[in-house]
Amino acid sequence: MGTLLSPAFGTVFWATLAFLATLFILKKFAWAPILNALKEREENIGNALRSADKAREEMANLNSENERLLQEARASRDAMLKESREMADKLISDAKAKAKAAASVEVESAKEAIATERKAAVAELRTEVAKLSIDIAEQLVREELKSSDKQKTLVDKLISESTLN
Repeated sequence: MGTLLSPAFGTVFWATLAFLATLFILKKFAWAPILNALKEREENIGNALRSADKAREEMANLNSENERLLQEARASRDAMLKESREMADKLISDAKAKAKAAASVEVESAKEAIATERKAAVAELRTEVAKLSIDIAEQLVREELKSSDKQKTLVDKLISESTLN
């Protein structure tokens, strides 16, 4: 029993009693708030992780939605470009067809005008040739009939050839 009252036993006893008192005070006043603070922090971290996961999912959804919208916009742009090319090609072909038709009409009109002008020129040429022929014949007859003997011979010849007799 002497060992129970030894100075080491007193120190251990008082140290244990101080430890238990400190433990009791900490449990009564500090342990609950510390645990509550740790629990709140754990919940906040969990909420933050869930929010981050949710934000990551939303970001992935937005990226896929953006990609889908981008593809739709590209498809729409390609369709508009194709349609505008087709319209341009149609306008060009229509313009070519109209120009060709107009050229054909102009060529036909020019051919008709040339033919008309040619006929008019031929008719005018014939008229001029006839006038020249008459002038030449008149000059020849005048030259031939300058003398009265020749005129009388010609008149006699024409009367004899005439069928009025």
